[in-house]
Amino acid sequence: SLPNTNNMKTYLSLLTLPPLVSGTVQQCNGLDPQPGVASFLGAKLDYDFADYICCHNHIWAEDRGYLAFPEVDLFNRLDPEAETIWYDSVCGIPLFISPRGRSFDDFKTESLYHGWPSFRPEEIVSENVIIHDDGRMESRCRTHLGHNIPKDGIDRYCIDLLCIAGAPLAPDDERMRGVVERGGDAAGEVDFGNITTFDKLNVSTYVSSAKQYSGKHTGLDPDVIIFNSVVVISLMVILAVLVFFRKVRKRKNEEQIKPLDA
Repeated sequence: SLPNTNNMKTYLSLLTLPPLVSGTVQQCNGLDPQPGVASFLGAKLDYDFADYICCHNHIWAEDRGYLAFPEVDLFNRLDPEAETIWYDSVCGIPLFISPRGRSFDDFKTESLYHGWPSFRPEEIVSENVIIHDDGRMESRCRTHLGHNIPKDGIDRYCIDLLCIAGAPLAPDDERMRGVVERGGDAAGEVDFGNITTFDKLNVSTYVSSAKQYSGKHTGLDPDVIIFNSVVVISLMVILAVLVFFRKVRKRKNEEQIKPLDA
């Protein structure tokens, strides 16, 4: 069965992990996810976990298969006959429009297979998303989104549902005002003037400018990572069992020898 997010949260707390972020720019611009994230599309999402994954982390992801958990059941909540616009969970800017260039079933199948919502270049609102050289992806509001993991020579954006479960916000909304008005972030790295807010997005005419293959990725396939992890854990279990039986056999031999020495 699929793991539960509560188990992951417990695991993280046991390790007492600090916020896994880098750089001088404050992630999510110092804001928290929108309250509505917890009830996105009528689902029950873990708000505290969303806050950690999206705003205090650049490495961890929600559990694989989270989108199919009973309390989430994402694809049964989407309209298979229409495109869905996915908004930043913190600042509400549009990030993806799906499905585009493929069927709903193709979008669903790929996402369920990999365990996270998986988008393609035609589906990204390219001016609102940053793809770093190592494949890490974040929104122009500095919300962590996931990673670019190309498949068959084409970029595939493996995204955390928790971070794209927001609602559109007007440019004069308090969450948006600071982002839209300034010309760059604290380090002067990003031009925020070109952000496409929901009121500027014309879905019927919008065409993403993303390249089919950006060359920006980790080079690591999560399926390979999981397989290797399973192999390592299996070997450790086998080794532990062998050590256990060796100790048991040694103890029995010692007990058999004692009467001879008496």
